[in-house]
Order: sequence, then structure tokens, then C-alpha cells
Amino acid sequence: MIGMDILQPVVALLAWTMVMWVWMYATRIPAMTRAGIKPDDARNTGALGSLLPEQVQWKANNFNHLHESPTLFYAVAIVLAIVGQGEGFNTTLAWAYVGLRVLHSIVQATINKVAIRFSLYALSSLVLMALILHAGMAVF
Repeated sequence: MIGMDILQPVVALLAWTMVMWVWMYATRIPAMTRAGIKPDDARNTGALGSLLPEQVQWKANNFNHLHESPTLFYAVAIVLAIVGQGEGFNTTLAWAYVGLRVLHSIVQATINKVAIRFSLYALSSLVLMALILHAGMAVF
């Protein structure tokens, strides 16, 4: 199947999102227990920020971030696969995007240095823009 190589980094980022889901709950549930927070007390997840250690919230924030810009990545990768342009340089760009997003996650979930996070986010956004440009060139 020509152009389908780009689906490998798509699945890799989907899998990474689930890794972050596990990491989020592996830290959040014990922290809630230690803080005496009952499940219904978390109806307003925004309030958890003041009740849980910020290191616990970092994982949840990143999990949410993996549902923002990456949705554009999934869409553009599928478009490139459909039009037969999901191999070669586009696949390399897709893997670069995934690598940058994984690094972004690790930084945010551990040391949470905003300057580093922003740099990784900006680089991943440039890669995403290149993929969108290539998709645009292919369909228009």
C-alpha cells in the first residue's frame, strides 16, 4: 500500500497518548487518596489544581495537550496517506513530530521547564506546518 508508512508515527503517537494516560492516573489516584479527595470531589477538575501537588497536575496537563495540536497531525497524516504522499520525507517529518511531542511530554511531566517545553512545541508546530503545506500541495 503506497503512502501508508505515515500511519506508523500516527499509531506511535496514539500509543504515547495512552502511556501518558496511565502515567497520569498512576500519579493522580494515589495523590487524591493521600489528600483525602473522594472521586466526586473531582467533578470540577480545575479545582484539583489547588488540591494536588503540581507535579501530579503536570501529567494531566500534558495528557490534555496531546488532544490539541496532535489532532491536526492525525488529520494531515491521514490526508497524506489517502493521497499516496505518506512516505519518504513526509514520513520522516511525521516521526520528527512524534519525537518532539514525546520529548515535550517528558519535559512537561517531569521538570516542566516552560522555555524547553515551548521550544519543543514550536519545533513540532513547524514540522506540522510543513506536513500541512505538503498536504495542501498534494490536494490542490
